[in-house]
Amino acid sequence: MSNDQVLYEVTDQTAWITLNRPEALNAINEEMRELIIEYCNRAQADRNVQVVLFRGAGEKGFTVGGDLKERAQRNADPAEQPSPLEARQAKQAPGTHSPIDAVASLQKPSIALLHGYVVGAGLLIAMACDIRIAAENARLGVTEVRRGFMPGSGGTQRLARLVGIAKALEFCLSGELMDAQEAYRIGLVNKLVSVDELTRTGEEMAASFAKGAPLALRYVKESIHKGAGLPLDQALGLESDLATMVLTTEDSKEGPRAFVEKRTPRWKGR
Repeated sequence: MSNDQVLYEVTDQTAWITLNRPEALNAINEEMRELIIEYCNRAQADRNVQVVLFRGAGEKGFTVGGDLKERAQRNADPAEQPSPLEARQAKQAPGTHSPIDAVASLQKPSIALLHGYVVGAGLLIAMACDIRIAAENARLGVTEVRRGFMPGSGGTQRLARLVGIAKALEFCLSGELMDAQEAYRIGLVNKLVSVDELTRTGEEMAASFAKGAPLALRYVKESIHKGAGLPLDQALGLESDLATMVLTTEDSKEGPRAFVEKRTPRWKGR
């Protein structure tokens, strides 16, 4: 499997995962799906990585989603079609089966840099990230209903949680694209910047996150994500348990010590 369709690089504690098929608007084929999963696992296992950042190569977009030409070719071969039962069992089998699941499973903060087309699986990947930064030329949408299927891998569920049920229904049922200004207005993206500022803004945010202690970052993320789906009393209990656990780490002692000594903390991730 050649690795040039998805690039992986680590700089300054940030893992950069770049969709690199610009001649096809970064349409995600099966090879890219496997590479995204592989690189998410690599970033998670690398103790030098504090933040994971996703971007798309080329000027036209982050990605237009799944490779429909590959899907059409696969659909044309009856031998490639699993039964409904086989398809369900495959999805429920242990392990990570989609790039969206791999992104969502990251315990480290994740940021999506969005420009141009951010469609279908592209938007699903972005929504699986913790933070979305959009360039002013971004066009976002879930267009699956216009192709005969529906958003999966959390598409309907994450969108509703981010923008509310009414807006999620509007975009999922119409398949229309929204511009970056509307996405920012309704809270789908965290920041709206010019195309020229997109990479720099992502770098600055990643650097800001990386100043924190690794375990504190991990459990802040877990507390917010898991707590959002719990009643308040249970969410407060989860937060208290995680905060207490973080207080037992070496880094929780290094932070105050570095403050008193007026130096940068030397985090150990333990």
